[in-house]
Amino acid sequence: MDAFPKSLLDGYRSFMSGRYVEESARYRTLAEEGQKPQTLVIACCDSRAAPEMIFNARPGELFVVRNVANMVPPYEPDGQYHGTSAALEFAVEGLKVKNIVVLGHGRCGGIHAALSPEAEPLTPGDFIGKWTTLLKPAAEQINANSAMTAGERQTALERISIRNSLSNLRSFPNVAAAEKQGKLKLCGAWFDISSGELWVMDNKSGDFARPD
Repeated sequence: MDAFPKSLLDGYRSFMSGRYVEESARYRTLAEEGQKPQTLVIACCDSRAAPEMIFNARPGELFVVRNVANMVPPYEPDGQYHGTSAALEFAVEGLKVKNIVVLGHGRCGGIHAALSPEAEPLTPGDFIGKWTTLLKPAAEQINANSAMTAGERQTALERISIRNSLSNLRSFPNVAAAEKQGKLKLCGAWFDISSGELWVMDNKSGDFARPD
């Protein structure tokens, strides 16, 4: 056990003596009856943008899938390995979630990689380089705008990426059908790590605004 991070063990002991004691009945119910979350959140792997903390969620309230830059690939039933698509399928078909939220955030390293594909240590041949090509057309357009600062380009692509993922979600037949039937709502949001502000996307205009 020497190799296991001490900070995690300390955190676990704190969890067991604190939150688990407070939520023990809920955990037992979840163990016996299974999970029934209403919302799937597709978020980034970034340790600073955990959906459960941002939305102050209790155990069992959110079904969360996290990947680099909170991206959804297009529907591609090609027999390959698709972790995000598998989680999406389970959430829609198995859990019957009523909402899907694509949650982006400020200062995203994956978005930075998409804007700077030549930067070390990433190369076009590695996993992140391939993954971020999902944003290549948008990244090239933004990089071509010399009137924008680096920070403006970063924020712009972070938000465009959310809209791109929502569009890709609708390429999945089960998602498109459930949305059309009114059984599923798709939403986008962007979290500012430095200020804690949440910006929610308007589904009609695509604009982001802070909720009241």
